[in-house]
Amino acid sequence: MKVAVCVKQIPDPALPGELDPSTNTLKRTDKPILDESDSYGVELALQLVEAAGGGTVTLVSMAPNSEVAGLRTALAMGADGAILVSDEALAGTDALGTAKVLAAAIKRAEPDLVLAGVESSDGYTGTVPEQIAAAMGIASVTFAKKIEVVDGGLKIQRQTDNGYDDVTCPMPALVSVTGGVVEPRYPSFKGIMAAKKKPVDEVGIADLGIDASEVGQGGARQETVAVVDAEARESGEIVVDEGEAFERIVQYLTELKVI
Repeated sequence: MKVAVCVKQIPDPALPGELDPSTNTLKRTDKPILDESDSYGVELALQLVEAAGGGTVTLVSMAPNSEVAGLRTALAMGADGAILVSDEALAGTDALGTAKVLAAAIKRAEPDLVLAGVESSDGYTGTVPEQIAAAMGIASVTFAKKIEVVDGGLKIQRQTDNGYDDVTCPMPALVSVTGGVVEPRYPSFKGIMAAKKKPVDEVGIADLGIDASEVGQGGARQETVAVVDAEARESGEIVVDEGEAFERIVQYLTELKVI
């Protein structure tokens, strides 16, 4: 079984983020880390391959400056190799452009199954997995909490507000997995050392057959026009209860049209 996992390398959230004032985008000059939300997809891919009795897990990522620090973490967990798309022309690419690039890179791995997190921790668009599936022309299921390979297809428990739905779909398919679906393993020392020798195939947009006009700020269909500080929270109203405070509460809720 061949599984591809979309992983994003993000700025360390423990460090103060900094915006580029000319583009209103995050500066990505520091060493990135593996997005925690993607570690669930990596772990689930490893478990599915183990359950299938063999196969490969290939990571697919898009990052500037040929960065592989986050990829090495996922490789140390047990993934077999990675495809990294790094190209100066990608700076400022929007969600749709990102999906098209990742879809083209994923096709190089010829996977039976593609796994992705629901959304990245630095972007939170939540649209990229579905867009990748559309670009690849394959089935898609979102918010999976459990995946089984059954008779050449997939049986999935899809998380909902009221519990979960049982969903089946053919392969190849793309499935986005929720956080907490599995417990990601910690990379062992042996895994960390082995990760240094695992192959990372770095490609540019020309290698993927993508024109520069389709990506970057020039090809983006969305733009961050301004970034402002959040308003400071104002102090609340203090009501001294002299036996009639409930009347003030009712009045307040009425003003809010809650009741």
